Amino acid sequence: MTDEHPVPPRPPRRPGRAGPGRVRARRTGPPTAGAGRPAWLRRPGRPDAAPIARPVDPADRFRLTDLLGEATADIGARPGRLVTTMVGTVLGIAALIATIGLAQTAAGQIARQFDANAATQLVVTPTTASTGGGGTVAAGMLPWDAVPRLERLAGVESAALLAEVPLPDAVITAVPVNDPSQPPTAAPPVYAASAELLDTVGGQLATGRFFDAGHDSRADRVAVLGARAAERLGIQRVDTQPSVFVDGIAYAVVGVVESVDVRAELLNALLVPTGTARADFDLPAPGDAQARIAVGAGPQLRAQAALSLAPDDPESLQVRAPDGRSDLGREVQADVNGVFVVLGVIVLLAGGVGIANVTMLSVMERVGEIGLRRAVGATGRQIAGQFVAESVVIGLLGGLIGAALGVFSVVGISVARDWTPVVDPWVALGGALLGSVLGLLAGGLPARRAARIEPVDALRGGT
Repeated sequence: MTDEHPVPPRPPRRPGRAGPGRVRARRTGPPTAGAGRPAWLRRPGRPDAAPIARPVDPADRFRLTDLLGEATADIGARPGRLVTTMVGTVLGIAALIATIGLAQTAAGQIARQFDANAATQLVVTPTTASTGGGGTVAAGMLPWDAVPRLERLAGVESAALLAEVPLPDAVITAVPVNDPSQPPTAAPPVYAASAELLDTVGGQLATGRFFDAGHDSRADRVAVLGARAAERLGIQRVDTQPSVFVDGIAYAVVGVVESVDVRAELLNALLVPTGTARADFDLPAPGDAQARIAVGAGPQLRAQAALSLAPDDPESLQVRAPDGRSDLGREVQADVNGVFVVLGVIVLLAGGVGIANVTMLSVMERVGEIGLRRAVGATGRQIAGQFVAESVVIGLLGGLIGAALGVFSVVGISVARDWTPVVDPWVALGGALLGSVLGLLAGGLPARRAARIEPVDALRGGT
């Protein structure tokens, strides 16, 4: 059989396609898209087109890590400048933390002293009524058992009776014989007190002891002198059993009070037991009742004390009790805080000026470096960011060191003065962060100036 569709013969090879000396390259791999075609002919959308390389923006190559690396590298390359730059920030932050901490510590001590004295004292006195001649007379009377009545109230820690004995013409001397040749001296006032007075007013003895309840109940003729009254009478010690004569009646001096927290007039007085004053001078009633109370118990005891001492007529007694914390103590605390904070801010501003000056000097010295960076593609924003980063890092380091020094200063001074140090941890943390903020603000103007430097001018003028 004959094929119905014979295979056509191959066409002859065209002459000149593979001449002598020419070797036809054989493709051994798959064809490459656009192979053999110039790059300017590879347009998008064609099957043989290859992706066109996109130029990379210099800003994309300069990351935040690169910025921090450049900033820290330059800082570490100049340790001497780093130390001198941080000195201002360290001193400013340390002074600010120390002043705030010392202000809080001193305010706490002041408040404690005010609370211990003014805010813990309650005084009950009879109310007074005016007479027709312009004078006053007591409208009420304190009971002689006022001390146990007050001590039964919650919040009362100690109570005592105190009354001034009226002896206008009494002669009080330390010698039994009145010497007319001696110049006359003013007689110290005489007070009658109960045995609990020294503890109630926070008194301290210079020598001897205070009379007790036994002396009071027996009406013993004993006396305790205030420090200034003892000096006036020439009595400095009690081991020789000295006596004080009141209108010729001898009272054995058993102690000398050196100081009191309240009722400072007692340091100029002669104190005798209330039982002795009733027996020798016919003292009709106590003058007032003094009580030492817990802090914050004043408002409650103001209403209870009068009812406890005069239940049938509480309006006949007047009670003076603190409202709580002393207003004067709060005012002093606020003034101390204000003064210390102002001083700290002044020193902190000095540190910021130091950072700004050194950063500006760094810009001036590195004009050539700035021009070189601009010439190789760095933008003005990158140059400004580098200098701002340097200032922030320097400020943060200075803030950390300054905050640590400030805390240690507060603790050291408090230990030396036997105070309780008060340092708010947020203040220390805020001081460290404030250093970085200070560096950011101080480096803003120099960074702006560095960003405005033209590359050509920088390369011409820089070294």
